[in-house]
Amino acid sequence: MTELIPDKNWDRIATYTIQTENDIVTARQYIRFHAKQNGMGIVDQTRITTAVSELFRNMYQYAGGGEVYVDLGEFTGHRALIITCVDEGPGIENLELAMNDGYTSGVGMGYGLPGAKRLVDEFSIESKVNKGTKVRVMKWI
Repeated sequence: MTELIPDKNWDRIATYTIQTENDIVTARQYIRFHAKQNGMGIVDQTRITTAVSELFRNMYQYAGGGEVYVDLGEFTGHRALIITCVDEGPGIENLELAMNDGYTSGVGMGYGLPGAKRLVDEFSIESKVNKGTKVRVMKWI
């Protein structure tokens, strides 16, 4: 999976590993910190934190964890906080279906991925069965 590669002009500011539920809480707190440190208001801090919380939980629950990369950079003329979640789990068999409100492959309400997408300014996802999933979200600063 190489489509969601970072732009060489982006600055990597942090990397976090998600292996436990406590890691989800810690990484989420750091994302809020990065958002605040880079000038986001409280509403946008809450939006990006909520979006990544969903992504981190999915990564933990369905893939057993993964890596989170946090970058700052320009995208389509906007300065952005960029969070990329990468796992090596089972992948998402039907990505189009998974992006529909109400769809769930587990016990959730089915608003995780589409809900996260609505909370950010840019959302990209790629998934390959038996290879893993990459999700990138961006919030303008």
